[in-house]
Amino acid sequence: MDSHSRGHLVYAAHGVLSVHTERGTSIVPANRVAWTPAGFTHYHRAHSQTDMRILFLPASLARLVPGHPAVFTVSNLAREILLTLTGPRNYDRAAGTQDRAASARLRRVLVDELHEAREQPLHLPEPQDDRLQAIARLMYDQPGNNTTLAELGQAIGASARTLSRLFSNELGMTFYEWRTQLRIYHALVLLADGHDTTHVANACGWANPSSFISAFTNLIGTTPGRYRSR
Repeated sequence: MDSHSRGHLVYAAHGVLSVHTERGTSIVPANRVAWTPAGFTHYHRAHSQTDMRILFLPASLARLVPGHPAVFTVSNLAREILLTLTGPRNYDRAAGTQDRAASARLRRVLVDELHEAREQPLHLPEPQDDRLQAIARLMYDQPGNNTTLAELGQAIGASARTLSRLFSNELGMTFYEWRTQLRIYHALVLLADGHDTTHVANACGWANPSSFISAFTNLIGTTPGRYRSR
């Protein structure tokens, strides 16, 4: 885990990455951008051939975005600004230099775009209860596991009713909502690795590709095929 004195944005130009804080894991596919304010302990993880871009914001602009970690939908304009501000001209002398005043203007437009964007997190909260942690470990290792909550409860010595209450009170979602988020996370990684929709659906526990496509589109905002081709 690490923390910074300045808040920063992290974006996957292609692929998928995750941002981990004490609150849980935020999944950041290529149509999202993640914001981590100054002082928040975190770490990033890039999956497969992800092109991860990081942009620090000055305090004068950071105060215009939320004071908590957030994930936003990224507009076409915001995407192009992020790519420009994190491209070769900012690091490679041979590629020329980016005018500082122009960069400052672009950062301001970017923050304006984020101010208008919807927070749209794909978030896996971190369980604290030992029983939920045991279930989380199992599902992380086997995201395609279709064992029911009652069956999982029998394995760890807790009733389905108790576990349902824990998921609701501690994580703010049902077990099946949490499992779907986890499976979509795993699906994004597999798609980034080049696997097709049918393979990903089977690996992540969906009975057929159409039900996977529906769940994926509902959470990500585009179909798996379009996401992979982009």
